[in-house]
Amino acid sequence: MWLLTSCDLTFDISVETPFVLMMRPHSDANQWIAFEKYEIVPSVPVFEFTDIYGNLCQRLMAPVGKFSIHTATKVKTTDVIEEVSGVPFIEIQNLPENVLIYLLPSRYCEADRFSNMAQEITEGRLLGYDQVVAIKEWLRENISFEPNDSSSIVSAIEVNARKYGVCRDLSHLAIALCRSLSIPARMVVGYCYGLVPMDLHAWFEVYVGNRWYTFDATQAQLRGGYVTIGYGRDAADVAVYNQFGPALYPSSQKIEVELIEE
Repeated sequence: MWLLTSCDLTFDISVETPFVLMMRPHSDANQWIAFEKYEIVPSVPVFEFTDIYGNLCQRLMAPVGKFSIHTATKVKTTDVIEEVSGVPFIEIQNLPENVLIYLLPSRYCEADRFSNMAQEITEGRLLGYDQVVAIKEWLRENISFEPNDSSSIVSAIEVNARKYGVCRDLSHLAIALCRSLSIPARMVVGYCYGLVPMDLHAWFEVYVGNRWYTFDATQAQLRGGYVTIGYGRDAADVAVYNQFGPALYPSSQKIEVELIEE
C-alpha cells in the first residue's frame, strides 16, 4: 500500500539548544521511500549521520524563538505483516553478531528480572515465535493500553507493576520478557496507518528463524501499514528528538498517515 506520512513539531526555544533528530524513514526490504520533504524553520545548518543501529539522524542548533520541523514522506509499505506459527528459536551461538546486543538488558528493558515470569507465560509453547505470541496475548489480557498517558517513559518493571501504559511501555515489557528467554528483541518507532488516536507509534520485533518478525501488543490484529523510522534497544535509542538543555516539549504536534492511490 502507498501511504503519505507527515509530522509537524513546533518548539518555543528560550536559549539556543542542541538537537538530535531522528525523523527520516529510509528504504529497506519492507518499505520504499518514493518522495520525502524535510523542512526546518528557521533554516539552520544540519549535519546528518547514521547511528549504530542504522537510523538516519540529524544534528542542529535550534535558535531562540519559535522553531518548527515538518516532514512528509510518500512510502510504499507491505499490505500484510507475515505471521508464521512454529518459526524456531535460534540458539545464541548461531545468532548474527549484530543481533547479540538485543539479548541484553537495557535502560527500560530489565530482561534479567523477568526470567521466571516469562517461563510461566510461555509454558507449553514451542520455542521461538510461538513463545512471543504467548507474550503478546498475555500483554493484551493483563496490561491496559492507555494511548493518551504518555507523560513519562517508564521501564518494563514499572509497566508490569502498574498494569497500564502507552505503546512504548507495552513494547518495553514485551521486549524484556522476550530477552529473558534469550529471544533477541528490539523496539521500533514510526507510523501506523489506522492508528486511533493518530500519533507516532512504537512496536517491537523479535529475531527467530534467522529473520526479524513484527509484533504489536496494542493492536487486536496485526495488519499492514507500518512505516519504520528507527530501531533500537528501547525508547532511549529511538527518540524522534533529543534536546540538550532545559526540559522542552513541543508547543504543538500533528501526525498524519493517509492512504493514497497510485
